[in-house]
Amino acid sequence: MPETRDSITDIWGPRTGFEGQEQWPARIDEHTTEAPDHWVQSACVLCSNGCGVDIGVKDGRIVGVRGRAVDSVNHGRLGPKGLHGWVANNSPDRLTKPLIRRNGQLEEATWEEAMSLIVQKSKDLIAKHTSSSIGFYTSGQLFLEEYYALAIVGKAGLGTPHMDGNTRLCTATAAAALKASFGSDGQPGSYADLDSTEAILHVGHNIASQQTVLWMRILDRLAGPNPPKLVVIDPRRTYTAEKATVHLAPRVGTNIPVMNGLLHLIIEAGHLNHAYIEAHTLGFEELKKTVAKWTPDRVERLTGVPADKLRAAADILGTCKTLVSTVLQGVYQSMQATASAVQVNNLHLLRGLLGHDGSGIYQMNGQPTAQNTRECGADGDLPGFRNWGNETHIQELADLWNVHPDQIPHWAPPTHAMQIWRYCETGSIKMLWISGTNPLVSMPDLARARKILAKEDLFVIVQDAFLTETTKYADVVLPAAIWGEKTGCFTNVGRTVHISHRAVNPPGEARSDFDIFVDYSRRMDFRDQHGAPLLTSTWQTTEDAFNAWRECTRGRPCDYTGMSYAKLSEGSGIQWPCNEEFPDGKKHLYEDGVFATATEYCETYGEDLETGAPRSKEEYQAINPNGRAFLHGVDYEPPHEEPDEQYPLWLTTGRVVFHFHTRTKTGRSKALQDAAPDSFVQLATEDAARYGISEGDMVEVTSRRGRVLEPARVGGIEPGLVFIPFHYGYWDKADRPRAANELTLTEWDPVSKQPHFKYAAVKLRKVHA
Repeated sequence: MPETRDSITDIWGPRTGFEGQEQWPARIDEHTTEAPDHWVQSACVLCSNGCGVDIGVKDGRIVGVRGRAVDSVNHGRLGPKGLHGWVANNSPDRLTKPLIRRNGQLEEATWEEAMSLIVQKSKDLIAKHTSSSIGFYTSGQLFLEEYYALAIVGKAGLGTPHMDGNTRLCTATAAAALKASFGSDGQPGSYADLDSTEAILHVGHNIASQQTVLWMRILDRLAGPNPPKLVVIDPRRTYTAEKATVHLAPRVGTNIPVMNGLLHLIIEAGHLNHAYIEAHTLGFEELKKTVAKWTPDRVERLTGVPADKLRAAADILGTCKTLVSTVLQGVYQSMQATASAVQVNNLHLLRGLLGHDGSGIYQMNGQPTAQNTRECGADGDLPGFRNWGNETHIQELADLWNVHPDQIPHWAPPTHAMQIWRYCETGSIKMLWISGTNPLVSMPDLARARKILAKEDLFVIVQDAFLTETTKYADVVLPAAIWGEKTGCFTNVGRTVHISHRAVNPPGEARSDFDIFVDYSRRMDFRDQHGAPLLTSTWQTTEDAFNAWRECTRGRPCDYTGMSYAKLSEGSGIQWPCNEEFPDGKKHLYEDGVFATATEYCETYGEDLETGAPRSKEEYQAINPNGRAFLHGVDYEPPHEEPDEQYPLWLTTGRVVFHFHTRTKTGRSKALQDAAPDSFVQLATEDAARYGISEGDMVEVTSRRGRVLEPARVGGIEPGLVFIPFHYGYWDKADRPRAANELTLTEWDPVSKQPHFKYAAVKLRKVHA
């Protein structure tokens, strides 16, 4: 059947009223090009929402999708990316054979040739330079089982500390903020909280574009009899901001002053749950002292947010009986990222708005399986939210994998992505294995990133489904199966785990990432302490890996022990923790006000939010949080690059509703590509007039690192600020410099190590009309 609606022009579809709490009615969105002969259960992988979806199959090909009415996340709804992104599976330019660079050119090879080359290179490097000469840079788009296999291969097989993912670019601050406040990663709330909440706060999060189905839920509430009040903090007038009760548009890099100003007003007005603060938190007096300086007038002078608007927002946030807050890249990729995200956690702790229906925090993810990268340890952390500084946690993993604890890297914090790239630049990492990501569009300061991958002494492996800007620099390219062509699980922001069953076979000789990692382990002959193969003796299928993962989570915050492939295939996704105590999963964490901060349980001993200096176990024990959450007061620090006479404007980057990350998949869907075929530079009407620029004019934007040429889009943004979506690279016929990250800077948050994409100083000029 055709699409049930034109989701390109009608992004969110018709309104459907709520019938009560958790009574969001089903609406099945569907798009097929032919009538399927059968449907296969899955979930969407084109944002972090994790919507249940069925894949339509005919004659061994994917011919469409439909939303799953029984799924608790979306009740059958799908956004434009979910309805159209599957077309990429059938794209004629899929990689079907391994490629090896010979005489400067990538040429087709056999799997035997490609894997033998990788293994020989690995063994040579280990012999000459130790396993620390090998690094892995993965994605937020593989499956749970693949991340866990990669984590074991890297940590127990090779013993390299150099493993991270592009989740460092989009979701590292989410994890850091949750750890800093609550002792462990894991979102406290549930999507169902939106069904009844009195107020919603979006901080640096254009949810209307980035989580379209979650926004449908909010739109339905706004159109209902008891609409929530909506506070939006964003310098652009986005779809989300247009619906706000109060829209605060601060200057770039001033999230801390805005949040401190809001907390100051809430404390000053006495809108606090004193009993909750006393029983369940630490640090209130320090926080109160820090935010006291941030009066509305001072906030207005520094941020540009009018004092009366700040007061109006504080009144909503201070008096609502329930509150849902969401945070994304406007915080995570900006100055003082972790410190700013933590202030949102502070708001909920001060008011006791956690652990019950209608109140929750979504420190959002940018990618569909980013949560699993963190859970499984493929981002460098330890699997099961274990603490790298806790010897008992290391021993638990050593026992699970039957290796000596010294084999598992834990002598220093895990190497974050930006440092991995720096080690490649200096030559200490000599082999970089990139899987499921396209860093030569997504990394900051692309000129530098290209130089690093072009180094003759760096052996580059790229595992992907398509040729990309990054494969141009690869020594070996491995053709990977993608969604719909393999079986595995993934977890969304709301801790909901879905299973995605294989619907069709991958094209040609493409293999799943799981099979590739297991094959590498076998060929490297990684063995445990008893001489048995590290993976291959027990791991024949992804279900074997899932069962091993369940055991790894036992007793940890992300407990999966009550789940199975069979249970996940029964209908809806299931929230963790799911175990004997919560056989059907658990909606809210911290219902009893007891947080994951006990010394022997916590995922981290914490860091100084201003410097990133880690706290020792002894220092943490002296604080003795014993299940209490941390309130953190942090003062303002200005961005380290600001506009000046030479570069007088701010640049910020972001996304558009029709594309996902670097367009590797969505750019191959005609409907999505036609809807957003090119990048652009958005500037304020006042700035356009000053520079003599009209809608559609070609504009050159230059920073200290590079230049791009973009057509102008005028209006909907604060004066002095320009916006460029980051999705678009050089990969077009004109080879025009248009990638936003040609302009961005190499700098990152001291705690989360997430790069700062949201500010840079730039200048612009009109090139031609």
